[in-house]
Amino acid sequence: MIDKVVTLAVTGASGSPYFIHLLKNLLLADVKVNLLLSSAAKIVIKTELNIDLPEAAHDIKGFLLNYFSHDSDAVEYSDSLLNIYGKEEWTSPVASGSNPAYAMVVCPCSMGTLSAISQGASNNLIERAADVILKEQRQLILLPREMPFSTIHLENMLKLSRMGVTIMPASPGFYQQPESIDDLVSFVVARILDHLQIEHTLGMRWGN
Repeated sequence: MIDKVVTLAVTGASGSPYFIHLLKNLLLADVKVNLLLSSAAKIVIKTELNIDLPEAAHDIKGFLLNYFSHDSDAVEYSDSLLNIYGKEEWTSPVASGSNPAYAMVVCPCSMGTLSAISQGASNNLIERAADVILKEQRQLILLPREMPFSTIHLENMLKLSRMGVTIMPASPGFYQQPESIDDLVSFVVARILDHLQIEHTLGMRWGN
């Protein structure tokens, strides 16, 4: 059985709350996470969440674990569950098919990253990690956040979908009668966790 190690990549698309909530819930589920952050992602995270991440990967790890330790769940997160790699850290496990993750999620996924993945580009570690997941026939989930989609965007998504990639736009439902932005974010994160086959207690399900 393959251990549930998930590569979580964050790009410069809007949608930082989805990333932070997904990471938190993966760690709560004791899932080991390899986290990859683009330079643009750090800018968007600061803009949307007012979180100013450090530059060094090791410092980001400590920052995030400390950030989560102060939330309402009051859970102590294991240091060993989170690994963070730089965009050109080619010796990291995510860069090779000899050590592939169980699955990879790009959340949120910019159209530039989606295009690069569809073309098999490996110009940075995020693109290479996705290429590894595809060639090793593991699960790849992309959370595009763009409006509207151009024909190029749609053609790239169709190409990836035909390769078995799950295209999961950041489109929360409203049948659970959300009362906050957190409720909307939880809806999307819950669907990602469902596809990763990771148990959670986020929100209600249709028919319940």
